[in-house]
Amino acid sequence: MTDLVSIPTLNTERLALRAPIGEDYPVYRDFFADAEASHFYGGPLDADRAWRVLATDLGHWALRGYGRWSIVEKATGRMVGGCGLWWPEGYPRSELTWWIIPAARRNGYALEASRAAISFGYARLGWDMVETHMNDDNIAARKLVEKLGGSIFMRETFPDGLARDIFRLPRP
Repeated sequence: MTDLVSIPTLNTERLALRAPIGEDYPVYRDFFADAEASHFYGGPLDADRAWRVLATDLGHWALRGYGRWSIVEKATGRMVGGCGLWWPEGYPRSELTWWIIPAARRNGYALEASRAAISFGYARLGWDMVETHMNDDNIAARKLVEKLGGSIFMRETFPDGLARDIFRLPRP
């Protein structure tokens, strides 16, 4: 189904960031069913809603020309999460976003995948700035953004009613 839009694969040392595919659904389903793991990503979600997240990730590429990739370990072929650039309708701007399954956390995958996505935003999309929007309670994500060299440049209230810090992310 990715024939409708060209989704490039990005390769890092340990990871492939590739187009979302139907076979990724069980990973989405299990991640979004886990209330703790998916708390900052809209979860927990029922299985049908997790499928819609997968469909949204794929459809975003067709609608915006960029989106979230599925993160796959090169060594095992196992999908371990999602990462990319997205801009949901109604939100003020695009942002870098990511999620990693609990069993694959603390391996540096989010950092590695995020660097590739940020590079894509600057080099391939020609953006002047790549940013991410941070929920105040998401301490792990804030630490990752600090490792990426992110700096707060504003705070904004989003359509969901939450005020978030907006981080500018430098070129890797």
